Formats: sequence, C-alpha cells, structure tokens
Amino acid sequence: MRAESSPADLYGPLLAKVQERAILPDGKTFVDALPRRSVAAIMKDFAHLPAGDEALRAFVTDNFELPRTSSDAQPGAPTAPLRDHIRAFWKDLARAPDCPSDRGSALPVRHRHVVPGGRFREIYYWDSFFTMLGLVRDGEHELANGIVDAMTDLIEAHGHIPNGTRTYYLGRSQPPLYHMMVELLGDGRPEVAARRLSAMKREHGWWMDGAGDLAPGEQNARAARLADGAVLNRYWDPRNTPRDESWREDVATASKSSRPIDEVYRDLRAGAESGWDFSSRWLEGDTLSSIRTTAIAPVDLNAFLFGLETAIAGCGDAEAGHYARLAEDRRDAMHRHLWNTEAGYFADYDIEEDALRPALTAAALAPLLVGAATQEQADATARAVEGDLLAPGGLHTTLMQTGQQWDRPNGWAPLQWIAVAGLERYGHDALAREIARRWVDTVGEIFARTGLLFEKYDVERAGIGGGGEYTTQTGFGWTNGVTADFIDSYDLLPPGGVTR
Repeated sequence: MRAESSPADLYGPLLAKVQERAILPDGKTFVDALPRRSVAAIMKDFAHLPAGDEALRAFVTDNFELPRTSSDAQPGAPTAPLRDHIRAFWKDLARAPDCPSDRGSALPVRHRHVVPGGRFREIYYWDSFFTMLGLVRDGEHELANGIVDAMTDLIEAHGHIPNGTRTYYLGRSQPPLYHMMVELLGDGRPEVAARRLSAMKREHGWWMDGAGDLAPGEQNARAARLADGAVLNRYWDPRNTPRDESWREDVATASKSSRPIDEVYRDLRAGAESGWDFSSRWLEGDTLSSIRTTAIAPVDLNAFLFGLETAIAGCGDAEAGHYARLAEDRRDAMHRHLWNTEAGYFADYDIEEDALRPALTAAALAPLLVGAATQEQADATARAVEGDLLAPGGLHTTLMQTGQQWDRPNGWAPLQWIAVAGLERYGHDALAREIARRWVDTVGEIFARTGLLFEKYDVERAGIGGGGEYTTQTGFGWTNGVTADFIDSYDLLPPGGVTR
C-alpha cells in the first residue's frame, strides 16, 4: 500500500458499497479498519462476492479488523466533582506513540498525545489547542508537548497539519492554530524554537500556495485575490469526491443539488476543513446541498492567518519584516472587506459575489482574539455579541436554525474560548466572564445529570447538543480543556451540587 493512499484509493468499489449500503452504522468505522490480508487479495475476492447485504457484512468482518470506539461511557451519577473528573480523565484520552503498519489509514504519531474521544480515535488539529489549555492547567506538560511535537512532525512530513492523523484527511487541514500551541507552551530552547518557527513558515506557505501569481479576481487552492488586489484565504480540498468517512452522506447531499456533483463534493470537503462541519455560514439556502464553502473567505480563517503571520514576525529573524508586512496587508484587507460598518461586527466575504455576507456568527470574535481589530471595532463587536449571540448557556454559534450542528442552538467549547479571550484582550472583562460562567453552568448541569462531558451543547436549554452526521460524542477533549481553563481562570463553581 502507498503510504498516503486513502481507503477510497485502495478499496474504491468496496468502500462505496459498504458506505452506501450502511453495512456499518458509522461510516468512519470502515475507513479506520485494518485489513487482515493484502488489498489485492481482498479486492480479487470482492469481485466475486455474491449480492446481498449479509454477504457483504460477512465479507467485511472476515477481511477487516474493525476498530472499537475509544469511549463507551454510559450516563450515570458523577463519581467525582467536575474539575476533578477532568483532571482524572486525561489518562483515558491519552494515547501512546503510534507508528502503525501500512495496513490501515492511520498516520504515524511518534509522541504520546491526546485524542478527542468517542469516534474520534486519532489526534485532530484545531481540537488539540483547546485540549492543551486543560493539559497545561493540570500540569500534563508531557502530553501537551507531545501534541505540538506531533504537529511539527506532520508539517515536516506533509507541508501542513491534516484535519486528523488519517490518510483520508491529508487533502485538508483545519483552522491553523499551530502558532497558538507554540505560544501556549513557550519553549525557549533554541533548537526547539528554531524547528517550530520553520514549521510555522512552512505551514504559512502551504496556505498561501499560488497567491503571488494571482491576478485580481483569481483564486488558486486556498488563496483568492480580490478585485482591489487584496489577498484573502478560503478553505479548499484538491479532491472532488465524497469524503471517505462520510461517503454515504456526501452522495446523498450531492444528489439533491442541481450543481455538478464534483463541485458539491469539494465544497463539503472544504466545509470539513473549516472545523464548522456543517453550518449556515457555508450555505446558500437552508439545506446542505446548497453548500458553497470555496466561494467564501471566512473571517476566522483570515484572523488565524493574521495571527500566524504576526507570530512569525515576532520571532525576530531575518524574515520578520516580510511577515510583519503580510500581517499588515491582511489586517487592512480584513478591515476593508470583512468589517460590517453598519451592523458593527466582522463577517465572512462572498468571493464570487464580491460582497460581505450579512450573518453574525461566533466567528466574528476571531479578529479580537488575534488583535486584528481596532478598539472601536472590538467595542461594537461586544455590543453585537451581548445583544444577539449571548444565550442562556453560553455563546450561540450562529443565529440560524438549520439542523446543522454548527448552528443554533448548539454551542461549542472552542468558540466560547475564542470569544472570552478576544473580549478580554480589548477590556470587555465582564462580558467575557459572563460567557465563561454560562458555559461552565451548562457543562456542569449536564455533568451533574450524566457524569459525562460532550463535544457540543444546546446553549438555549442547557441540554446535550444535536444535529450533524453522527451521534453526539462523549469524552471530550476540547470541552474538558476549555471548561477547566474557565473554572480555574475565573474561580467558577459549577452548578448542580457538583463542587470543584
């Protein structure tokens, strides 16, 4: 097997049939399975397989070692206070270095690390920063450093950090937060700092590939040059086929669209790269089949890349001035194209329509997080957030209710933290604390009832979040990390009779 071949590359018609017939309840199960013999032998026998789901199911179980979910926890009364539960739970999410054979889809991870939990049994990119917040709080420095070392390895091996450590994720990344991980750990050893700076530059180059050759109105991969010459970034995936792990869902979505199916598949993949998979941010209408992610320059992606450029410039090497100018150019472009002057918040930009998209979302806080906003913009954003995005249980993701998991009424730990840190940076401490308190209350109330932490929450009714392509997962790395950080930073006491 080629080291970077995805399951779809290897098992094409077999994968399509397994996924489309829903032989396994979760599409991720098959693409994470280990073949018991050679791909050639499996595919030769598959060509002569009798028709029928039972024969196909038996063939899969005979020829593949199926993975077990990393967390099979059942709801029950808490056995420890919430904060103690988080401290103790890192051992359940920790994984030893993994250098798998070339039989399966797993990419090597040569350092001890942490996974999110549930079906997410490998390391994930942007999840990991928010998980690290809790690891650092709890003195789990080996695990935190292991994550950053693994991310550095991935950049050196592939030029970027994949969505997760699977071959089927290699075509896409996730929100670029590697520079924030490096800053969080603050390792001053010269050889470590030099290696990580080199990795930041290489990641930046991957995101900006082709940008220098673009004429106004042109796009290449993840870069787009606007009519006025400004460069902004978008999400993208070079593949235009269904995602391996969500094959059945993507085929069904594309079948409902009047657009060419290859465009729909690429936009679905780009939406997955955003981390917001999926959201009304990427839709033209109310349904997922209207997705057009690659036509949008997201405000948070561009904010994070401004943060990356600023971080590289701050390292002070011979190229610092170059990256400082890139950051200044991006900030100017964000102010011209991503700031809604009338409404008073940052928003996404429609590249094809050459127009600002009107929706207020939690992504509006990302420019505050990285220091790309003026004080006046931050003040206006705080008013918009308090007036419209603040929910009883934390911060809304969007104000649209579409059934997609990155829409109302769901709230997500990373977006709470980005908002709180961004508001604090500009002096809106009371609103920041209120968002943190409401989030901890929500997590605490559900924990008091179930003894579990979840990947997402209903911030309107203090419930477990829903929607999306799979059942809500428990664990859960970024919820643990953000909640621990809020409890410790603000000395918060979770509700429901569960003490710290």
